Amino acid sequence: MTWVKICGMTNLEDALTAAEAGADAVGFVFHEKSRRNISVVAAREIVLKLPKSIEKVGVFVTLDSRHIFEIVTSVGLTAVQLHGTPSLESVLGDSRSAIETVGVAKLIAMVPESALHRETGIGISSRIHEKVFAILIDSQANGGTGGTGTKFDWDASQGLIQRLGLVIPVIVAGGLTPSDVAEALRIFQPFGVDVASGVEAHPGKKDPEKVRAFVKAVRDTDRKTS
Repeated sequence: MTWVKICGMTNLEDALTAAEAGADAVGFVFHEKSRRNISVVAAREIVLKLPKSIEKVGVFVTLDSRHIFEIVTSVGLTAVQLHGTPSLESVLGDSRSAIETVGVAKLIAMVPESALHRETGIGISSRIHEKVFAILIDSQANGGTGGTGTKFDWDASQGLIQRLGLVIPVIVAGGLTPSDVAEALRIFQPFGVDVASGVEAHPGKKDPEKVRAFVKAVRDTDRKTS
């Protein structure tokens, strides 16, 4: 089954909706410039009330590994998603294991879709292969580090992402919605999908019906292709 993450949680109601809808993971953004930024205290209060079975993913952009470790242990996160260069370099440049570096074994590294076309080896370094659980492919707009809600060129990236998925789990993000996620699954055949703005009523607040429709669209597609 496709791994489904609903990102950008800012309140308990939205997180519980995602869990009840059947999502595999929820994401918390610890980046002050994000419209979905959440405090450590607020995130911890939400995590305490979530089912143990759902993955709790912290999204980091500018924090170093020491600060990420502190937040992971304080909140009770089970996975870490790295977006910005400062966080990526701090974590991946550390010779210790992920558990020693940031407090969890599961690391997800965001790679901009544009990097797949620029770099040899599909833009994935040996450090990522050794330490990272999955690669998240997202669009990069206006200097942002993912989470822009902008769809990248699916046709141009189809072959690259499919080949990448043969060597490491790939999570597709970038402008996904309940109406187009089935097409994304058909085109990329990814390990997982990640959505934030595509299921929101407004930035930071989810639309429950869109959350349910998104997860249902993924599960319906899974059943058709299994």
